[in-house]
Amino acid sequence: MDPPAAKRSRGGPSGPEERDARAGAARGRGRPEALLDLSAKRVAESWAFEQVEERLSRVPEPVQKRIVFWSFPRSEREICMYSSLGYQPLEGEHDARVPFTRGLHLLQSGAVDRVLQVGFHLSGNVREPGGPGEPERLYHISISFDRCKITSVSCGCDNRDLFYCAHVVALSLYRIRHARQVELRLPISETLSQMNRDQLQKFVQYLISAHHTEVLPTAQRLADEILLLGSEINLVHGAPDPTAGAGIEDANCWHLDEEQIQEQVKQLLSNGGYYGASQQLRSMFSKVREMLRMQDSNGARMLILMTEQFLQDPRLALWRQQGAGMTDKCRQLWDELGALWVCVVLSPHCKPEERAGWLQLLCKWDKLEVCPLEEGNYAFDGPSLQPTVAPSSGPEVEAAGSRHTVFSRALQAGELHWNDAHLQRILASDTYGPSLKGNVGGDKLTFDSQGRPLWLGEPFPTACARVDTLRAHGYPRQALRLAGAMVNTLRLQRRHQLESYKQQKKELLQKGSTCITNTEGWVGHPLDPIGCLCRALLEACRLEEETLSLYPDEGSEKRKVAYQHVPVPGSPGESYFAMALEVALLGLGQQRALPEGLYAQDKVVRNEEQLLALLEEVELDERLVQVLRKQAGLLLEGGPFSGFGEVLFRESVPMHTCARYLFTALLPHDPDLAYRLALRAMRLPVLESTFPAGEPHPNPLESIMSNRFPRWFILGHLETRQCELASAMLMAAKGDPKWLHAVLGSVQQNIHSPALLFKLAQDACKTAAPASVPPDTTLLGIALELGLQVMRMTLNTMTWRRREMVRWLVTCATEIGPQALMNIMQNWYSLFTPVEAATIVAVTGTTHATLLRLQLDGPQREELWACTRTLALQCAMKDPQNCALPALTLCEKNQAAFEAAYQIVLDAAAGGLGHAHLFTVARYMEHRGLPLRAYKLATLALAQLSIAFNQDSHPAVNDVLWACSLSHSLGRHELSAIVPLIIRSVHCAPMLSDILRRWTLSAPGLGPLGARRAAKPLGADRAPLCQLLEAAVAAYITTSHSRLTHISPRHYGDFIEFLGKARETFLLAPDGHLQFSQFLENLKQTYKGKKKLMLLVRERFG
Repeated sequence: MDPPAAKRSRGGPSGPEERDARAGAARGRGRPEALLDLSAKRVAESWAFEQVEERLSRVPEPVQKRIVFWSFPRSEREICMYSSLGYQPLEGEHDARVPFTRGLHLLQSGAVDRVLQVGFHLSGNVREPGGPGEPERLYHISISFDRCKITSVSCGCDNRDLFYCAHVVALSLYRIRHARQVELRLPISETLSQMNRDQLQKFVQYLISAHHTEVLPTAQRLADEILLLGSEINLVHGAPDPTAGAGIEDANCWHLDEEQIQEQVKQLLSNGGYYGASQQLRSMFSKVREMLRMQDSNGARMLILMTEQFLQDPRLALWRQQGAGMTDKCRQLWDELGALWVCVVLSPHCKPEERAGWLQLLCKWDKLEVCPLEEGNYAFDGPSLQPTVAPSSGPEVEAAGSRHTVFSRALQAGELHWNDAHLQRILASDTYGPSLKGNVGGDKLTFDSQGRPLWLGEPFPTACARVDTLRAHGYPRQALRLAGAMVNTLRLQRRHQLESYKQQKKELLQKGSTCITNTEGWVGHPLDPIGCLCRALLEACRLEEETLSLYPDEGSEKRKVAYQHVPVPGSPGESYFAMALEVALLGLGQQRALPEGLYAQDKVVRNEEQLLALLEEVELDERLVQVLRKQAGLLLEGGPFSGFGEVLFRESVPMHTCARYLFTALLPHDPDLAYRLALRAMRLPVLESTFPAGEPHPNPLESIMSNRFPRWFILGHLETRQCELASAMLMAAKGDPKWLHAVLGSVQQNIHSPALLFKLAQDACKTAAPASVPPDTTLLGIALELGLQVMRMTLNTMTWRRREMVRWLVTCATEIGPQALMNIMQNWYSLFTPVEAATIVAVTGTTHATLLRLQLDGPQREELWACTRTLALQCAMKDPQNCALPALTLCEKNQAAFEAAYQIVLDAAAGGLGHAHLFTVARYMEHRGLPLRAYKLATLALAQLSIAFNQDSHPAVNDVLWACSLSHSLGRHELSAIVPLIIRSVHCAPMLSDILRRWTLSAPGLGPLGARRAAKPLGADRAPLCQLLEAAVAAYITTSHSRLTHISPRHYGDFIEFLGKARETFLLAPDGHLQFSQFLENLKQTYKGKKKLMLLVRERFG
């Protein structure tokens, strides 16, 4: 892997005296090229110059010059490859940043001068304009080359990048475009051999003088060694010449800065969380593929360097230690790395020793503990493509101890070869058939019934890897021929599968399910077989001005790819374009088990979307529509081999995304087939086998994958795709009742997520009733039916979205009409909770906006109101605690209904309706002008209430004070009746004294009949307040003893204030002063141990 040497030893002169340097120059235009130039070109491409010198004892100088002349690269494409990125620049990134483009601009601006070629060495200067206010910069560039490849570069700009700098590009392009203007000299050793001793001494001294600061120490050291007779330098024949080209043993490859590649990959991996880093690494993978396509050996070299850095990523050990999986971006990069190694190892033109070296490295990497494993349960020794179908009992399971890394498939590819006679003939000819060579291969079938070649005997993904390898290594025609043979093989296999299914169709339909017949899925497979085959076929059909742009970074907009029908040789009426569509549909429609692992499942989804994105670029013409119709029919009849078949394996991958594409594509041409296919694809077998139609999962608004289906990591995504397919069908079926009801039935049977059903209902409602257009009543009815199903599914599982769902349902019913609205009110038991029905349905259904929307006349409006009142009363009976007040509010305008609601509240109070709710309804009654009813409810609430001595901040304090104020305003009779309730319910001394003080401020107000009573304010020492006074005094005494039991010094001050309030209450009694004094004496005797406290009591109260 070392870069080729830039110099080799040269002896004496290899030719006679100097001849005309212009001998053999190019002839005028239109004249044939000289034989010398033709020969020199071929020699310059493939022979090291040392080999030429060994072959011929004397090489004439003109011949030397022509070989040297033609040894420089002749194509700008390679220069572009080594100086530009392999991907489209990001939006906003200008192509002027690409070194190739900058070098081209420098060349066109005349910045290159003093270009000199000495042997196999090119040098020159490039002047680059400086920035504003900066001087012009001059760079000196040196380039060594051999056999039409640049082997080393050097530039004064000290470029540190993967690619050649713009100055190297400018000098290289100058040499290619203006080769005749470059001064050409033979290798310097040839010139030196023509000098005598004096000339040589003068030459050396002038050279040292010109560069004495750089070369003087080296010159002295070399002079000392030469003068020493036994030195090593005197034992070697000749001397090194950096301009004499490479030796026979030197590797012949383009210059590649290995150190810089390693450094950049390491840096990009350390920034792996950023999108730009992943893009840059992918561009480096693209560069490897570009090199492979150009059959450049640096492709494998660069991949080795990248792989070593990938394996040294410190995150690998950390992820392994923590037992965590790597990130998706990193996993995708490793997948691409593994796939690239398959292409490299399977190379059709590599030398055996090269392949052996690669396999040795792969074996070493494969055994590393940090080497990532391949995810998914894909077989490594899967079934070969066969013309007949053997019965399968289920997915093949790998051996328990097997360990497959991302390099395992590349190691397996190392066992493959290209020397099969039948394979060689497939690759060699477009017209290969039985008429040419017969049925080669012994027992193996090699042609189908039409005489088209087949490729059997190895797994389908492996065969597709051959196609990808041929494309990657620059053999597009051979790849296309093998891809055609693969398509023929798939067709033959499918015919046999259909025949096999017909024989066991009755049995399978009776059984209703099947074991999976495909041991591994082709979509999402690590080798991406369907994608490889499709891209190979589509590549042959692309319509572009230039198949491979010389400037890949040029142009900021991505052009849409256009395709044309390219006929298949030997198959009249067929085109590669139609074949690509057929292969894609065959792979996407394959019935296959979902692989193990989150990433493997995610890759299935991603690969499916990539294939469909490829198909969506295709503009369907009549021929392609016929292919679509035929393939759709075959998918429907495919039985257990098709994901659209009548019987499905329980854990097979759903077909929703593929079906949506087919539905959209077929709908304008064959609506019946489009709907049949999409309705068949609505199934989600893993849920169907667990939940009967219409039943929700355990957690209705979330996917049910967490507990019951731990393997199905992407179940939520699949359910969303199922909903999108249903939505597409509903939108398309607008105005067609037949298909609308068919879609509704399928949705109700197959979709089990209430959240998705609700979204579907909302979409249907929006589509059915657009602004300023008459609504589609059938589609509106379906939206309502879906909404009702959501209500039933989520009735017993409260979620934060229920309120939104209920409001939307009322709105949808309003769009349909009053009868729909009344129907949901009459059947509320199965749809809503009492609270939802009374507070959302009934209220929203009778708002001014709703009534205006319905445009009801008088009788209709009254019928709706009656229905609403009935609903409210039913809800109040079902849940009086939460629905009594809404029911009273809704029944205000109807006396009978209002009385019924009031009675429900009274009955509920006896049944345990809480005091808080009773107080709320009581306040409402007072607000409505019904004080006696409010008083009645307040007494019922007080009967349930209990406020302890230390609950000064009880939530019901304000309600109790309000009830006392209400009874006081009603009169002495009501006040007398409520006092015993207060005494029994309230034991808090400050609260009792507060009530007592309020009642003594003024006389009782209005009586029951509203007549004004001429009465004085009530005295605290007379009935009925004397009982309350006694209760307050007793409460103060009890509370004081209770507080003193566990009092701390920091609470002494609060206690003294408490005694002050107690004295105020005591003094309301005629003998209050005496009672308080006795109370204090009792405290002093009982708690005389608390000397400090008692001292404070004496200071305050004596």
